[in-house]
Amino acid sequence: MGRVEGKVALVTGGGSGLGAADCRRLAEEGAKVAVTDVNLEAAQKVADEIGDQAIALRHDVASEEDWKSVLAEVERRFGGLNILVNNAGIVVVADPEETTLEQFRKVQAVMNEGVFLGCKYAIPLIVKSGGGSIINMSSTASHLGYPPFFAYSAAKGAVRSMTKSIAIHCQQKGYGIRCNSVHPASIETPMIQGAMGRPGQEQAVPEGVLPSGAIGAPKDVANLILYLASDESRFVTGSEILIDNGLIITPAG
Repeated sequence: MGRVEGKVALVTGGGSGLGAADCRRLAEEGAKVAVTDVNLEAAQKVADEIGDQAIALRHDVASEEDWKSVLAEVERRFGGLNILVNNAGIVVVADPEETTLEQFRKVQAVMNEGVFLGCKYAIPLIVKSGGGSIINMSSTASHLGYPPFFAYSAAKGAVRSMTKSIAIHCQQKGYGIRCNSVHPASIETPMIQGAMGRPGQEQAVPEGVLPSGAIGAPKDVANLILYLASDESRFVTGSEILIDNGLIITPAG
């Protein structure tokens, strides 16, 4: 217990899936958590589960004004910010020819521009708070070709490269901020359930070492988020960390 004791975290898309798991895990280890989501009701439910050390805020990550107001409220309520988890995401199932410009722009607004805005406006507050960690949720889609998830893959690729620039920028400026990207394969979340044609149908993920091709559990990612948020990972910045059960290195056939 206490691996992030005394730290303040903001998790976008915290109302469900990976974001909710991240919020719970960070709170379990002592962090105060701002659960932000475009769905305030979902965010409030997670915050209520956590208790007094959490707040829920409505947050459209594609909105510059929302980022300014949310960060101001986090500072007002908690006194600063040490951990930013840029987790919010959406997916459109469409290949390069089927994807409309409107769909492409919407996905980029949430997962590309949203991460940019989060880093841009959170960096000064994290510096003011004494430094910390930015964790950007990417995907194995940034490494592989997934035609049905074209816009999603493009956004996650942007997150992958953006993270490295932010990490070096903060290091060169002496800000005391580390920035890393996390690249999960399929994890049992509402997004994956919808993409696999079983919306709302959650499947249990067994304990222990999982076989090739298995879907992971949200807690698998949350434990990695906790490590990157904690001072244990002080020598880790600019890294892209795969959490994919060997997917990327599995030989074809």
